[in-house]
Amino acid sequence: PTGSLLYPYGPHQGDNTNPKHDDGTSEEIALSVPFTFYGKTYKTAFVNNNGVISFDYPVRQYTPDPFPLADGRPFVAPYWADMNNVLGGDIFYRQTTDSTLLADISQDITQYFPKSPFTATWALVATWDHVAYYGSSSQKGNTFQAVLTTDSKIFYIILNYWDIQWTTGAASDGDPETGLGGTPAHVDSPSIFQAGFNSGDDTNFYNIPGSQTDAIINITTTSNVNVPGRWIFRVDDFQVTGV
Repeated sequence: PTGSLLYPYGPHQGDNTNPKHDDGTSEEIALSVPFTFYGKTYKTAFVNNNGVISFDYPVRQYTPDPFPLADGRPFVAPYWADMNNVLGGDIFYRQTTDSTLLADISQDITQYFPKSPFTATWALVATWDHVAYYGSSSQKGNTFQAVLTTDSKIFYIILNYWDIQWTTGAASDGDPETGLGGTPAHVDSPSIFQAGFNSGDDTNFYNIPGSQTDAIINITTTSNVNVPGRWIFRVDDFQVTGV
């Protein structure tokens, strides 16, 4: 979309497209640059239809649990909720070393973190494009993006929320016509969507404010870098930025 926070995505960018499966996931992605997340380095990742990027293992669970998770699963939840891309929407991802995109990412991160000069050398861009919720009887969709990036020393994750129209799938007690109510998303909630990070170590986790409450629908207007709808975190070591 023009004027969008979102970095370019879609088949014309060379993106892979996830299969149309409720609670589905990408194939295992062999990371061409290993990614350090909360002190551990991972070589494989999955882009899961339910709004999670996980390391080492896929996540098919659709009702979000509050962080920290007890079972040690390390992952990023831009918007963990019960999505169903069979009913609508697409999930795209690509690894990239495209110089134009990396220059844009580098400029953005340097603007928000001026004390740490950063020149991205790699990124994984995952985009959920107008994805429907489980049990939907509406045309509502959520569009958001997660970008993992590094210069091989510092590791960042950018979360871009462009259009959030629902919080809860019907299996999580959401309303089929509105996609609201029930247990909202973990950007981190028991059936409401959750947003945030789980390091896998019991102690380090972060919930974006409003996670697991109906307020998460307003995530397109909130930020930790003064850009509505954008959240950026340095994730090689656990640091909470600007909250």
